This record gives sequence, structure tokens and C-alpha cells, in this order.
Amino acid sequence: MSDLDRFIGNKEEFPILGHWDFFNHAGVSPMPRAAAEAMRKHAGESASQAYLGGTWYPDIERLRTLAATIINASKDEIAFVKNTSEGMSIVANGLDWQWGDGIVTTGVEYPANIYPWMEVARSRGARLILVPEETDAEGRRIVPVEKILTAAAEPRTRIVSLSHVEYASGQRHDLARIGAFCREHHKLFNVDAIQSVGVLPVDVRGMNIDYLSADGHKWMLGPEGAGIFYCRRELIDRTRPLMIGWMNVVNNQAYGDYDYTLQSTAMRFECGTYNVPGLLALKGALELLHSAGIEAIAARVKMLTDRLIEKLSGKGYQILSPRAGEQWSGIVSFASPSHDHGEIVKRLRKSHQPEIALREGRLRVSPHFYNTPEQIDRLLEHLPAH
Repeated sequence: MSDLDRFIGNKEEFPILGHWDFFNHAGVSPMPRAAAEAMRKHAGESASQAYLGGTWYPDIERLRTLAATIINASKDEIAFVKNTSEGMSIVANGLDWQWGDGIVTTGVEYPANIYPWMEVARSRGARLILVPEETDAEGRRIVPVEKILTAAAEPRTRIVSLSHVEYASGQRHDLARIGAFCREHHKLFNVDAIQSVGVLPVDVRGMNIDYLSADGHKWMLGPEGAGIFYCRRELIDRTRPLMIGWMNVVNNQAYGDYDYTLQSTAMRFECGTYNVPGLLALKGALELLHSAGIEAIAARVKMLTDRLIEKLSGKGYQILSPRAGEQWSGIVSFASPSHDHGEIVKRLRKSHQPEIALREGRLRVSPHFYNTPEQIDRLLEHLPAH
């Protein structure tokens, strides 16, 4: 039995399975046992011995290496952040902007990838270009890659900033194609990867990504408030830290010897004390995902979401998520032609304990690899027919 097979439907490893059919990993995921136990262990050690004799900080450095491995980066290119918004703000505030510089994103981004750029536009005179979502011939919601590249090709475009997977439609962008274009044309490429790291392959080298941010509480199965930020090595010295504190500098353990020399690695973006229990829990979750294998996890989620879409279509629902080629993701958005979406979500949660979400007026289901086909079938049984 492979490591992945060992976790599927395993209530001991995933206690949520004993209580809910949970399908909102694109929102806030339940933690697996490994993550919860790491957090409990830290609490016990903190109460009984504080930091004396513990392995907290060596374990956090092991997490840095593991996070780098999962996205094909170097550990020196990884910093820990509170959330995706912090990582995006490091990029937005860390660059030298010129009046009229262009920022390209889509018109359907999660706010973490909108408001930092709105502030740059307001305060620094940059131009924010929002490429709109369209409806294709099959009724799927997409932002065409060609229109992103057209906007990126404008001479004054400075940066392209995209979600790897759009939170409301589930569209997965072709980062390899967009990244190659950006690198060839000397544009920066920034990625919000909170909806992909942990469930889909992410390769910052192969995709020519310059910056990447992802909180751990979605597909990485970690707690809220503990995430990762990637900065390509060549850009570390050219990107200002968002905040300055005691940890950004090279000799941060020499408290009384003030030497304002920033670290040469991505640790220069870490300004102060870590969220230690959160990062230790994230380490437990990422070790689980790494042992299962990201490629195997992606294949498993593809199988589950294909099953879901087939049954939703058979029951009269309109599928809104694009699925052609590599556009598919772990998010399936769909619509009922006759039932109130809010009432569907409330009724499911109250009566039958399958948890789904409502985003931008769309029903959204996002299973992870440990969910089972039987859970998918139960969800479909409880959804109203048309």
C-alpha cells in the first residue's frame, strides 16, 4: 500500500472524516492528525519546559527545506509569512515604482491579489489592468491566457500577478506559458498559489516564477496564520522587506551589537518572532503531503472532481469551472438553474453534514485526496434535482 492509499478515508489520520463530508479545502481545511499533534506537542512542551531542550527552531528550518522542495526552490529563497496577503504586500511595497508602471492581473482575483496593487496605483501612480473573466461556448468561466499576455506585452507593464487557481471559477492558469513570456520580455511574475500548493504540482523554476505566496490553511492542510513566501534568488537584494524588526538582519542574535545589514537570503523578509505552533503544525501537514506525493494527490483529486462533475451534470446542474487540458483544479464551481444557492448550502450543512461553499453566487466544491468516492456520491444524493 502506497503512502497515499494509506490516508484515503482514514479517520485516524483525518479525524474530520468521522464527523463531516468536508468539501471546502479551498476555504479553510481541517487539519490532519499529524498537524494537530504537532501543535499539541508544542503546547505541552511550552507549558512544561518552555524552549529548553526543545527542537522547535531546528524543526522550523526543516520546514523551510521541505517547503522549498515542494515548489522546486532553494531553502534560501523561502521566508515564512502570516498569510498570502503579507507575501503579496512584500512584493507590492518592495519594488521601486515609476509613474505609469503597469500591473496586470485579472478581474476575478481574491482580494489578497487586488488591494495591494490598488494601493500601489493610489500612492505611486501605477496603472492596474484587470483582465476580465469571460464565458466560453460551454458556459465555463475563464480568463483567456491570450488576453493576459496581450496586456503583459504593453511596454510599461512591470509585473503580472495572478492566482495559480482562481478561487471562484477554479480555473488553473498556464503559469509555464505566462512565466516564459514574462521572463523573455523582462516582466516580473508574481503568483498567489494558495489554491494550488499542496494539491497541484508547482515548479517555480520551470514556471519562471519570481515571487510566490501561499498561506498554509487551504490545500496544505495547515493552520491559519502560517504560510510561505518565495523570492527568486536574483531578486532578493532588489526587494525591500515589508517590515523591519530584530530578525531581518545578519547578526540577529547579537542583541546589543547593532548592525543594520539585512540577511542575504529570503529570511530578510522575516521581521520578528515566528508563529512557532503554527509553523510546526504546517510542517506536520507538509510531511504528510510529501509522503503521499503531490503528483499522486493531483491525480486523485482529478478523479474525484471528474466523478463529481459527471454526476452534477446528470442531475441538471451547470458546470462553471473550465476543465479542458490543464485548466482543471481541485475547485468545481456550478450553478442550479432553479434552486436558491444560499438555501442549498444551509440545508446541506444543517441536515446532512456535507460542507460546501458559496462564492460569487456560485456553489463551490473542493475535495482533497483523502475524500472518498462514497462521500462524493452522498453529496450528490442530497443535492436537489432539476
